[in-house]
Amino acid sequence: MGLREDAKELQGELVALRRELHQIPEIGLSLPRTQETVLAALDGLPLELSTGSSLTSVTAVLRGGQPGPAVLLRGDMDALPIAEQTGEPFSSRHDGVMHACGHDLHTAGLVGAARLLSARRDELAGDVVFMFQPGEEGLDGAGHMIAEGVLTAAGRPVAAAYGLHVMSSEIARGVFASRPGPLMAASDGLFVRVVGAGGHGSTPHTALDPVPVACEMVTALHTMVTRRFNVFDPVVLTVGSFHAGTKRNIIPDDATFEATIRSFTPEAGARVREYCVQLCQSIAAAHGLQVEIRYDNEYPATINHAADHEFVADTVREVFGEERFEELANPMTGSEDFSRVLNNVPGAYLFLGACVTDDPGSAPSNHSPRAAFDDSVLADGAALLAELAMRRLH
Repeated sequence: MGLREDAKELQGELVALRRELHQIPEIGLSLPRTQETVLAALDGLPLELSTGSSLTSVTAVLRGGQPGPAVLLRGDMDALPIAEQTGEPFSSRHDGVMHACGHDLHTAGLVGAARLLSARRDELAGDVVFMFQPGEEGLDGAGHMIAEGVLTAAGRPVAAAYGLHVMSSEIARGVFASRPGPLMAASDGLFVRVVGAGGHGSTPHTALDPVPVACEMVTALHTMVTRRFNVFDPVVLTVGSFHAGTKRNIIPDDATFEATIRSFTPEAGARVREYCVQLCQSIAAAHGLQVEIRYDNEYPATINHAADHEFVADTVREVFGEERFEELANPMTGSEDFSRVLNNVPGAYLFLGACVTDDPGSAPSNHSPRAAFDDSVLADGAALLAELAMRRLH
């Protein structure tokens, strides 16, 4: 049988593993129960296993029966600080924590790929590195694993890397989607503290009120990206957190806000950093207040290598059919730390629709407390990862 047929035989086991993981979500770089579950799922396979020191990662190396290069397959494992509202019988047992981005499917799918390839070990012309990664949600787990040597875990640099991400909306169930070049945006963080002098709300002239100054900054930042950047090299800026004061008749000493900023080219990323800092400093100075600014460059843009994108697209079409692959017209403005891997290694990233309804346009999106994923896609996701590794090695 082929990989796809073998994967169908594993479907029940992969669903059980996914649902077990869904009930024990963990956040960040330390996922001890998730790591334990993954190690148990890999037990008995002919893999060289190692775990991380700065994070609870799992790296598994499968040595092929014939000499050749090494290929990396990646699945992220962490959850989000969201209270689940799906009503699933296998809902999270951890209050306020949920697998709302589908990483439980990624982990189960990568275990499936490891099982499929282990059964074909003698046919592999090279080695496969399985990268089970914590900390994708804003903590740069990929960067930590790269620093700890995941790209050379086979004893030499991997020649290519592939990964996929399930979507609870936007993409029809069972459809794989990607594009060459920019696939996902770079992500930066802007952190601003406007420092004034507090006082009584009835006499603002005796104080230095930071609230209207911070509000002016927020408005100006949103306007700035529409006037300083080409719409064909876009920047997206969203202020998602704003805090000031304790009571309506008290002028506070300070006001703080935080923004997420997305861009697709290094040039736009450098310019938006310069403009954000300059704008906030100038507005504060105009009102006679001080401002403290921190600008963090977080994840770079996820850029698919053109040849590897075509390889992935051709593989999907050949294995699953023409109708199962969609080439995206535009990149997505979300961010992904698999970009770190693709900055070092040729490869490609793609999406897999896992919408539970036939109307992905109206379904709750990833990161929603109502995000639901159809685990019927698990076998095909595992089969594709395994197929990509085998074909790339040959």
